[in-house]
Amino acid sequence: MGKLTVRALRVVLVVVLVGTVSVQAGMVWALVSGSDPEDGSLPLTAFRVITILGMVSVQVALVCVWRLVTMVRRGTVFSHVAFRYVDGIIGAIVAIALLWFTVTVINAPGQRDDPGVSVIMGGIGVAILGVALIVLVLRMLLAQAVAREVEAAQMQAELDEVI
Repeated sequence: MGKLTVRALRVVLVVVLVGTVSVQAGMVWALVSGSDPEDGSLPLTAFRVITILGMVSVQVALVCVWRLVTMVRRGTVFSHVAFRYVDGIIGAIVAIALLWFTVTVINAPGQRDDPGVSVIMGGIGVAILGVALIVLVLRMLLAQAVAREVEAAQMQAELDEVI
């Protein structure tokens, strides 16, 4: 991975992190300050709490991606430590999907005249889970690469002994 690519990715990660923290701050302020334009109705409060939790999930994924990029730059990504960060990304994506399904359930009573909206929202939740499955497949590929790296290191050690 080139230096320019890493820098560009890190800029994007920082911008998204700042954006999520800003959204969280706004939601927390609306919840605790009493300046809610909707007078704190239950669905809106629930949506704000879900948004805050969703932003936490995004932030977890961002930190994990940052750590993986650091490992790539150092050449240490093919190690067992990387699995912790990939698992963090998978967990964050699953959490986001569950939060989206919760939003769908809360929103469903208001969609009685047009239930297609709830079906589409459910489909989006399934698509989010699909992204988690794609990352899981990539994790399996990483596991194969780590196994090959360990095998290559053992073979090199044996070859060094012979020489």
